[in-house]
Amino acid sequence: MKQFLLILLFTAFALTSHAQRLGGQRVFEFLNLSPSARITALGGQLLAVKDSDLASAYHNPALLNPEMDQQLSFNYNFYAANIGSGYAAYAQHIDKLDMTFHGGIQFIDYGTFDQTDEFEQNLGTFEAAEYAINVGASKQLYENLSVGANLKFITSQLESYNSTGLALDLGAYYRDTSSNFSAALVVRNAGLTLTSFREDNREHLPFEINLGIAQKLKYLPFRLTINYRNLDQWNILYDDPNVVDVGLLGDLNSTERGWFAVNIDNFFRHLSFGGEFLFGKKENFRVRAGYIHRRRAELSISEFRSLAGFSFGVGMKVSKFRIEYGRAIHHLAGGVNHLSISTSINEFKR
Repeated sequence: MKQFLLILLFTAFALTSHAQRLGGQRVFEFLNLSPSARITALGGQLLAVKDSDLASAYHNPALLNPEMDQQLSFNYNFYAANIGSGYAAYAQHIDKLDMTFHGGIQFIDYGTFDQTDEFEQNLGTFEAAEYAINVGASKQLYENLSVGANLKFITSQLESYNSTGLALDLGAYYRDTSSNFSAALVVRNAGLTLTSFREDNREHLPFEINLGIAQKLKYLPFRLTINYRNLDQWNILYDDPNVVDVGLLGDLNSTERGWFAVNIDNFFRHLSFGGEFLFGKKENFRVRAGYIHRRRAELSISEFRSLAGFSFGVGMKVSKFRIEYGRAIHHLAGGVNHLSISTSINEFKR
């Protein structure tokens, strides 16, 4: 345990200096998309809830556990302009090793584009898509502590341009069974590009360090989740390539608002909130909602009211299958719909 935690912390802080980049300066951003409808409905991440949901192990491999043995998960997200993304995975528990393994593939298909020259002459069409093959494992070290790792091979094809890379996730999960409290720390997308879109330019992966907590209430079938993203970078207000973040108490380069207001806004942009009602003796029917302040702050329009940043969804078990739906509101113009279906091969053996 000590060795793994040391590796986790060392990786986190050693790579922090290379992680001071946000949107527009990194490749393979699709790695941070929600893998399932449940996670979409709960605010985009679910780091500290350990149950039979295989898709949750994509963001935190420490959540892999024997309940996921021989489980299959299929997920598809409907974006605007006929863009779609998906994630499919399978898990297997090995008794001799007392470890749970999983493998899956994530993709995003941007569709078909018209190819034109500088004179707007049609030269045909081209396609763009990105894929990540993911394998991972988890082990229960103690009754309340588990650790895990994911390894991802990534490829991106945009017209005739290609890029490949390798990424590593390291996760740790702790649960206090007496209080139904759990916490998780995850280092995600630590790695490098193997080949770049341009030979003279080495792109950076969407590295981040995330912290999550979850609390299930004692007298109410409800669980609250809170996730803190980009623990490695304090200033996420504005992506200026000419400004380097100087740390936790760094200048946020804002002259329009006071220091306190700017820092409070910046702090809440790191957070996402989720709530899940668990109905039934076996919790087979669930209602969910979530909120991402950063999405609302960046995509809402001040002159118009909207639900930008909010998400909601529902899940239920029907026979041997669990069916999930999630919707996230990104903008006044609309949002995205996420569908998931999962089952266990063990269900068909009973």
